[in-house]
Amino acid sequence: MDSGLHSIGETARLSGLTISALRFYDGAGVFGPARVDPQTGYRWYAPEQLADARLIARLRRVGMPLAELSRVLAGGPGEAAAALDAHLRRLEEGLADARRELSTVRHLLELRENPVQSTRLTLPAAELAAALDAVRFAVGPDGSLPQVAGVLFETDGAVLRLVATDRYRLAVSEAAPGTVEGPAVAVLAPTAFVDGLRGLLAGAGDGTAELTVAEGTLAAAAGGREVTGSPVPADFPDYRPMLRMEPVRRVEIAADALRDGLGTGPVRTVRRDQDGVDFPVSELAVSADGVLTVGGAAAEEDGLRVRVNRDFLLEAVGAGARGQLVLELGGPVAPLAVRFPDRAGTFSLLMPTAP
Repeated sequence: MDSGLHSIGETARLSGLTISALRFYDGAGVFGPARVDPQTGYRWYAPEQLADARLIARLRRVGMPLAELSRVLAGGPGEAAAALDAHLRRLEEGLADARRELSTVRHLLELRENPVQSTRLTLPAAELAAALDAVRFAVGPDGSLPQVAGVLFETDGAVLRLVATDRYRLAVSEAAPGTVEGPAVAVLAPTAFVDGLRGLLAGAGDGTAELTVAEGTLAAAAGGREVTGSPVPADFPDYRPMLRMEPVRRVEIAADALRDGLGTGPVRTVRRDQDGVDFPVSELAVSADGVLTVGGAAAEEDGLRVRVNRDFLLEAVGAGARGQLVLELGGPVAPLAVRFPDRAGTFSLLMPTAP
């Protein structure tokens, strides 16, 4: 036995970690022993390592991701504090998601006892029309998977949230109802109902629209006309984790300037493996000081390059931009976010193409 050192079993007992966990953290390069016996392969830990081992045990009990453990252990005080704050936000957001899901489950259980229960919302027709326009472009085509063939209508407190995705992009918008009567609801409205509703709103001017959701039924009324439909009987994909990704760069740019850059910048054609469809790709380069160019010179070492479907990006810009917009980039393989300063609840996420 090495004098003054603890065996892996002793370290496990004194720290609260299991032997298998200590082996795992060693293999992952997060936390290794002070010495490994070259003859037996036994791991030996120094007494001063116990503090870090106990820290890891506590962080793992609250679900700290492996990559963040390294930031806490190896980073300075500021980096460690930032990692802890970011993880706390994730936990709080996860708890909020769980509360929403449980609220929906309660609603579904209540429907067993009272199947005629309904939810009714009223809101300005123009505001609902703008919210629909901000997500309609991202709806999956007819014949796509039922999980994405439509727009999710979801009430969240005093907010009506609309969400659409075709698996390559995600669009979210919000509208503030004047009244909400009934329980929280989340239904997938089929494309035909969405388009019928948008036509209804076009003739409503500055009037009010009314949405009613009951079991198996959707109805909307505005301008003296009505459109009805049935929700898609499928669960919408869990989109909330996509909303919590941390960007590396934020770039503010005029919508017209981005459109011009995409229109005149170099484009290459790529074929999508999933369905054999050809589409145009533009490359965005962002320097360390936040300057964005389309297909410009290679970004410096600490800059970013992201390749995106040009048509998808143009549609996202056109769906919500009235002047300035903000692009959030997380890296070559992270989703690109398109946000609008004048509409905090409206944004899009685009999956990048392979480098």
